[in-house]
Amino acid sequence: MNTNLMSQLKALAPRLKNFFPLCKPRVTSLIVFTALIGMFLATPNMVPWPLLLATTIGIAFASGAAAAFNCLIEHQIDAIMARTRARPLPTGQVSAVETIVFATLLGGTGLAVLYFYVNPLTMWLTLATFVGYAVIYTIFLKPATPMNIVIGGASGAMPPILGWAAVTNTISPESLIMFLIIFAWTPPHFWALALYRREEYAKVGMPMLPVTHGEAFTLLHILLYTVILVAVSLMPYGLGMSGMIYLVSTIVLDAIFMAYVIGLYRKYSDNLARRTFRYSITYLTLLFAALLVDHYWTY
Repeated sequence: MNTNLMSQLKALAPRLKNFFPLCKPRVTSLIVFTALIGMFLATPNMVPWPLLLATTIGIAFASGAAAAFNCLIEHQIDAIMARTRARPLPTGQVSAVETIVFATLLGGTGLAVLYFYVNPLTMWLTLATFVGYAVIYTIFLKPATPMNIVIGGASGAMPPILGWAAVTNTISPESLIMFLIIFAWTPPHFWALALYRREEYAKVGMPMLPVTHGEAFTLLHILLYTVILVAVSLMPYGLGMSGMIYLVSTIVLDAIFMAYVIGLYRKYSDNLARRTFRYSITYLTLLFAALLVDHYWTY
């Protein structure tokens, strides 16, 4: 019997692997990372391990579930676009019903962990973030307006607030500053991607800014939003939330980001847009890492 059970489990393993990409692991890992930074910055000491573990699992599961629902809602579009056609739903590796069951179980488990092992405030904020991304952004905003990513970016900016709330059971000005950083970072990040993928978005009728308003208009807005991002990124130092380690790191990261964006504005190429998109991910990761380092080693 044990042999049969092992055989069945071995046969099931490849199927289970098909569900993992539904969670958009790279996006989810960045969400969890920024939530963790929010947790650590909420206390001068180490975050208790049980709380750290429960919050990480809860937010990761809820984020993965939201991504799975996004994949389900957009699977017909994903099948047309080169960037997404290899995902499990367009390729038939998982069915729509399996995705619904998987996402529901994953999201429900994540929210339950947050409610019972973290605190109700974090659970409700995470649920609001889930609805903001999977429903308001994916169903209503994305197919309706070229400013979808500006408005919808609010849900993606929530993780530091979730992390802070997990530790303190409050929403603080510091967590709102981190929210603003991600909120300002989101438009130039996604519009750089949308520029070199604009033909694919046009093909599926998605009203991304480069499709509806053209290259020059999008480049101008990338530049303007990056200027806003630079100003917002200096707020932690200006308001006494961080010290010199963060300030120096941010000035360097901002200078590189501005160099990419100005270069893109002056002479556009798909290759430079792709490199700008990739750097924007590095930028956000290192910026939040600098916040963490500065928090524990301020001088």
